Amino acid sequence: MKLHGTEVRLKALALLNAGARNADVGRLLGVPAGTVAYWRHQDRAERDECPGRHAPLCPRCDGRALDGAAYAYLLGLYLGDGHIIRYSGHRVPSLMITCADQWPGLMDECETAMRAVFPDNSVCRARKQGCRNVKVYSNHLPCLFPQHGPGRKHERRIALERWQREIVDAHPWSFVRGLVHSDGCRNINWTTRLVGGVRKRYEYPRYWFTNVSDDIRRLYTDTLDRLGVEWKECTRHGRSYNISVARRESVALMDAHIGPKY
Repeated sequence: MKLHGTEVRLKALALLNAGARNADVGRLLGVPAGTVAYWRHQDRAERDECPGRHAPLCPRCDGRALDGAAYAYLLGLYLGDGHIIRYSGHRVPSLMITCADQWPGLMDECETAMRAVFPDNSVCRARKQGCRNVKVYSNHLPCLFPQHGPGRKHERRIALERWQREIVDAHPWSFVRGLVHSDGCRNINWTTRLVGGVRKRYEYPRYWFTNVSDDIRRLYTDTLDRLGVEWKECTRHGRSYNISVARRESVALMDAHIGPKY
């Protein structure tokens, strides 16, 4: 391996600071372009000008501005289909939201919300059978999602902190949209009724939200109450699992702000 002295390095840095390109400096001084690039990176780092040198700021720790609507939506997704995990050998935990392949629009919205909440972090999609995990890595995930903890969500208490409640109160439809996009759906139910002695089929839209956590269902229904949406709790095998919204006026409200998954 050929070593280059301090004099060559200083000449290279002088040319680079004057606006020369890495490749041109390398050819002029007989130095590999990769070495020139490393010298440039090292020099900028020593002068505290290196991109990526500073860790991304956190809204909770550093007071960085937070997109409230995007956060409320992402919080709803997290409470439904998300989890935070730190893989063995990884220094940084990741937030993963699992999105079915049949809902590409939902996947796009999830990624857009992640980028808005974590503007300085990379977002990616990991392919799984029948779905994608939309992921972001950040050391500040526990700061923004204090509901994270050991065990399944329905086996531990889930409650919003005061600052989260303020965001949800300011952006309730974004929160409800995230919950419905994760653990809910809009479908068409039907029944029959006698009209003039003839039994006719009658169809009507309904929104369902299904989650085994009593706390998460309560967060959903409390928000619906504040929005003026009427709901009904339904049971499955004697247990409360489903929240139904079927009244025409309430479905119209949900349609105006949520609509079917896509």
